[in-house]
Amino acid sequence: MNIYNEILEELSLYNAKLVLVSKTKPVDQILNFYDLGQRDFGENRVQEMAAKHEELPKDILWHQIGHLQKNKVKYIAPFVHLIHSVDSLDLLKEINKRAKSNNRTIDVLLQIKIALEDTKFGLSQEDCIFLLNNKELNTLQNIRICGLMGMATFTDDEDEIIREFKSLKDFHSKLKSEYFSDNDYFKELSMGMSSDYKLALREGATMVRIGSLIMGSR
Repeated sequence: MNIYNEILEELSLYNAKLVLVSKTKPVDQILNFYDLGQRDFGENRVQEMAAKHEELPKDILWHQIGHLQKNKVKYIAPFVHLIHSVDSLDLLKEINKRAKSNNRTIDVLLQIKIALEDTKFGLSQEDCIFLLNNKELNTLQNIRICGLMGMATFTDDEDEIIREFKSLKDFHSKLKSEYFSDNDYFKELSMGMSSDYKLALREGATMVRIGSLIMGSR
């Protein structure tokens, strides 16, 4: 637990939040951190998150951090706290539909592709702006776009990682100014994981997604 407390202390210096990535981890291990006061947990598989939601305390704030298919939204729509991985207007429309049927508003982040790897998901900056200019977006009353998420290239080149995080921060600032200047809730920048969260914090992350460094490798 020492590393957990050290990371929390570090995050407090940046006023950033820890999303503890609990994918593949058993319920009892999650409860250990819950008992320490941790409430934000991240999962990348819908079925796993839904099962854990049933077993665990209902004041846990569940974050969907993995790629999300439209046909899976219905399983998490009743309870999910924040969806980090929105990469299309069609997915936004499905989330809005399911949120409305559950009489709630769901907070989301737009995932921007900043990494060099083709395997990473996300919108290009151009596609993101195209999405934000789409008039259909204004009809979606049961979602809130609260910020951006990005995953850096998996590399030992820290300069490359810093460039990618900085580009996401700069793009976040641009969107805030041009599209969300009147929306206080557009403030989140989800970037940084176990291997690069320190760099992400320095570049302006408001939340980091850390799993293996705290909970052990899968």
